[in-house]
Amino acid sequence: MAGADPYFFGYGSLVNCATHDYPHPAPARLKGWRRAWAQTELRKVAFLTAVPDPECEIEGLIARVPGSDWQALDEREWAYDRVDASKTVTHEAKDVAEIAVYAVPDERQSKSTERFPIWLSYIDVVVQGYLRVFGPDGADRFFETTSGWETPIYDDRAEPRYPRHQQLSEEEREFVDSRLKRIGVNWAQEPV
Repeated sequence: MAGADPYFFGYGSLVNCATHDYPHPAPARLKGWRRAWAQTELRKVAFLTAVPDPECEIEGLIARVPGSDWQALDEREWAYDRVDASKTVTHEAKDVAEIAVYAVPDERQSKSTERFPIWLSYIDVVVQGYLRVFGPDGADRFFETTSGWETPIYDDRAEPRYPRHQQLSEEEREFVDSRLKRIGVNWAQEPV
């Protein structure tokens, strides 16, 4: 489709439409990738990335990038590379020619044994998005198809550090807390 606007595939905070205003969001699936908590010297906090995994498929959201203007999204996702995923994303949206996914390349990921924590406010935003788009079953699949849960989590809910944090309902907060308890996460004592 010549001239059609490209789309991105979001698999973390971009699933939560309260964090952006990109048009025409639609549920989608990305085959051959999984989510993982990344560590990099570029950021002193863990964040989600997509990593190749031929045995996995993850749910997410596609949305249109009007006028192919990637600048704002590239700035938001500055630690990532934008990778073509057009042939591996399935969706029911119309007139979608090109889809990109953001991923941190291996060489940019930290090999250090020091683990930067995951901010709980970031997890809250991501899970809220999955609950709203895919329901509780989809949010459970988010936890199941994400690696790196041994990374310590810092509870910053009282003073959220994640720049696009959202207010969770009591039900959403209880869902997040129960799933983190179920997988037995480690809690960080000090913020970074």
